[in-house]
Amino acid sequence: MTRYEIDKNHSDLGFRAKHMVFTTVRGHFAEYEGYVETEDGDYSKASGEVTLQVASINSSNEKRDEHLRSGDFFDAAAYPTITFRPTAIAAQGGDRYAVTGDLTIRKETRPIELDVKVEGRIAKDAFGMERIAVSATGTINRKDWGLNWNMALETGGFLVSEEIKIEVEAAFVAAAKVRAETAA
Repeated sequence: MTRYEIDKNHSDLGFRAKHMVFTTVRGHFAEYEGYVETEDGDYSKASGEVTLQVASINSSNEKRDEHLRSGDFFDAAAYPTITFRPTAIAAQGGDRYAVTGDLTIRKETRPIELDVKVEGRIAKDAFGMERIAVSATGTINRKDWGLNWNMALETGGFLVSEEIKIEVEAAFVAAAKVRAETAA
C-alpha cells in the first residue's frame, strides 16, 4: 500500500457558481489536507480523504467570502471543515474513473460522484519523489447540504445558483518518501 499526501504547492481545490443568473464566480479553499492510498498502482481500489478548512474560502471578494463563512452558508464557526471520503471507484477506461464518495458539509453527509482523471504518475521527479496528479469535476446542489440562502432578482432568477461545480487539480507525493526526505 502506498500513501500519497496532497501537495499543497501544486493543487487547487475549487468551485464555481453562477451569480446573478449569468456571470460565473470562481473560488477555492486555501487550507486543506488529504491523502490517497493505492495498492500496486490500482486506482480502482484507492481510498483516502480530503478535509477543507471552511475559513480559508477565497472567491477574490472579501465581503462575499465573509458571507460564505457566515451562518447563511457554511457557518465556519460552527462547522469549520468540509470532508470528502471516496466510497466506490469504477474504472471508466483509460485513466478515467467515476469516484463516488461521501461529502460532509455542516454535518450533513451525502453521496456525490466525481469524474476523475489520473493526469500522470512520476516514479521519480527531480527531487527523487514519487508523484501522481489527478483532476476531478462534479456538480452538486448546495441546498442538499442546507446552504439555502438566496435573494430573488427583480429581473427574474436568483442571486446565487443552486448548482455548484466542483473543480479539482491535485498533486500527491508518496508519503514514505516525504518522511525520508524530511528526516534527512
